[in-house]
Amino acid sequence: MRVVIQRVSEANVQVDGVIIGQIQKGFMVLVGIVNEDNEEDLQWLSNKIVNMRIFEDEQGVMNKSLLETGGAILLVSQFTLHASTKKGNRPSYISAAKPDIAIPLYTQLIKQLEADLGAPIQTGKFGADMKVALINDGPVTITIDSKNKE
Repeated sequence: MRVVIQRVSEANVQVDGVIIGQIQKGFMVLVGIVNEDNEEDLQWLSNKIVNMRIFEDEQGVMNKSLLETGGAILLVSQFTLHASTKKGNRPSYISAAKPDIAIPLYTQLIKQLEADLGAPIQTGKFGADMKVALINDGPVTITIDSKNKE
């Protein structure tokens, strides 16, 4: 599983012109899933996301997590995070999991994030054409891959 975490002051996702997910201060999280991903990957990522210390403390140092700040999560599936650009100019998405594998893992990730955060999260709609709007705060953007734990 690969995620892009953006610290935001606000974010929303629309489908067919209707806002279906919206947050204020928190994380906009884009997630891409591959066939090899499993429950261990999503548990590890969920823990990383809710405990990522990229909010400022009283001294202005990025030292606080979502759990400490009461921030929210907007989670959006994005298979293009696994695009391969090695050959030619048209990206290949062959490594991205098909819906029969990705949807159950995406659903599990939602439940795991809610359990770890101790609050409901907002989401996009898997497979839909979504319009995502956000104000990246900082800007702060972090990428994490559960297969490459750096």
